[in-house]
Amino acid sequence: MDGENIDATLGNSVLERRPAPAERPRWERLREFARDTWRQPVKGLFFLNASGGALPMPFVRALLSMDYRPIPLAGSSDQKVVDIGIQRTLQAIARRPGNVMLASHDGDFLPQLGELLEGDRQVAVVGFKEFLNAGFAELPGLQIFDIEEDADCFTNVLPRVRIIDLESFDPERFL
Repeated sequence: MDGENIDATLGNSVLERRPAPAERPRWERLREFARDTWRQPVKGLFFLNASGGALPMPFVRALLSMDYRPIPLAGSSDQKVVDIGIQRTLQAIARRPGNVMLASHDGDFLPQLGELLEGDRQVAVVGFKEFLNAGFAELPGLQIFDIEEDADCFTNVLPRVRIIDLESFDPERFL
């Protein structure tokens, strides 16, 4: 999971401010969603940028309690350490069996996801659909899930402006 990417989008694009604690994703729900969607055990990896030399230990402990494996990475200021770590991990997964569900909006992962789709596995991205890189729609076989609507990772309804399929429109959510 690339939690920094989701939190940045949530704060910058959806809320236009830093998210309050009640507005942050419930990451345990994402693990449950992945497990229930594909009916198999899940190994949750959570990549963190630790280039500053410090770890947000309360958050790391929370991740551990939710059965995620925090992966704190450090690099130089010109490196996108989280992206590089995820890219290398996706390349490693391509050499072994297993399905992949990536929480990110970032198009930097398109080549690696495309390679994963060439095999016999399920591959998905999870995020705010309106912020997903357009290249994801061009990857045949890629499943796309909305982190709020499909994965139910938020306690509060977020003030998103997006196209809603009439079949799934629930006016109660807006009243």
